[in-house]
Amino acid sequence: MANMNLVLVGVSHKTAPVEVRERLCFPEPKLREALQELKSRYDHEEGMILSTCNRVEVLVNTTNLDDGVRQVKDFLCDFHQLRYDFLKKFLYDFTQMEAIRHIFRVASSLDSMVLGEPQILGQVKNAFNCAQTAGTAGSVLSYVMSKAFFVAKRVRSETGIASSAVSISYTAVELAKKIFNELSGKTVLILGAGKMSELAARHLTSSGVSRVLVWNRTYQRALDLAAVFRGDAIRPEELFKHIEKADIIISSTGASSFILNKADGERLIHLRKNRPVFIIDIAVPRDIDPQINKVSNIFLYDIDDLRNVIDANLKQRQREAQFAEEIVRQEVESFLNSAKAMDVAPTIVSLRNHWESIRQQELAKSKNRLGPLTRDQEAAIDTLTQSLLNKILHGPISELKTLSRNPAAKEHIETIKRILGLKDR
Repeated sequence: MANMNLVLVGVSHKTAPVEVRERLCFPEPKLREALQELKSRYDHEEGMILSTCNRVEVLVNTTNLDDGVRQVKDFLCDFHQLRYDFLKKFLYDFTQMEAIRHIFRVASSLDSMVLGEPQILGQVKNAFNCAQTAGTAGSVLSYVMSKAFFVAKRVRSETGIASSAVSISYTAVELAKKIFNELSGKTVLILGAGKMSELAARHLTSSGVSRVLVWNRTYQRALDLAAVFRGDAIRPEELFKHIEKADIIISSTGASSFILNKADGERLIHLRKNRPVFIIDIAVPRDIDPQINKVSNIFLYDIDDLRNVIDANLKQRQREAQFAEEIVRQEVESFLNSAKAMDVAPTIVSLRNHWESIRQQELAKSKNRLGPLTRDQEAAIDTLTQSLLNKILHGPISELKTLSRNPAAKEHIETIKRILGLKDR
């Protein structure tokens, strides 16, 4: 593997407002051009770019760490035609192990706006694939990213950081599953045609809900949204003709008064022969009379109820994040040890090859002086000299392996190389 000199420079939702992140965005059609410019114009052996709505980060394996940080900042300014004086207060930069730690945390969704969200891992994988396609990802970035994906998998499988919903739409699905256990075969009714209702319905259908009904005061809007789900639209005057078909009702109409009251709820349960109904009222002001919750087998959640569930889930994710951070710490330490061991491996190979060459030369000289030897005699001498060499090299090789775990090992390794005749190798 090539020498590792990692530099990461970027901005995120933590350091820069959206108007700054927008100006640093790398649109997909320009990504290949940007990657090739990053590698060709600057002293970088490898590079990749992660560009999402919440972060823009450039990771390179460079020839010089100090120059590398400056050059990546120059690249960001030049490519986007921004002045460094404007940009510098938003930028962060990491090198070597701090860069590794940051990459592991990003891939594991520990640095995301929504802790534990699953999308970032796919975005990181896509960024790496783009770098591979553009020819800017080599052995170092391949090794780093494979470890990052492994760490993210460990975090997902060994912690509950993503096990609880922290958005309105996902929370609706989670609560529906608690009420019905199984969502397959269920029908959802959307009251109103707002974006949040549509998003909640999308998550419900992806979780197994089989039919979607849409009611809206404007019938054409109901038809349009029903077409998205291959569902059925209900005419404004026919709501109570079809409402008993709904197992789940999502309401967000913007109406000035309640659409459903307690009496409507009692009628609904009677028509459904006491089969339960889950109602999600995400309208402000509310569409559903809270008194309807007193009707047996009606489960009503308004926007505040959902937010309370989300807050509890966020606290749970934060507790799980502590376990995830420990996994990251362990894996950064493991990466450090592996990287140092790989750095010293060529020295160990050179050491063995160098002294094996000397052994073979001395054996040849000895055989000339001793004259003809039997096969057993040659084997005995070969075994003896090999055993002596192994014993001589055991101490230096053990020391090299030990030094590979020492942050200040480089000077000691160079000293051992000089002593053992590897100065110029």
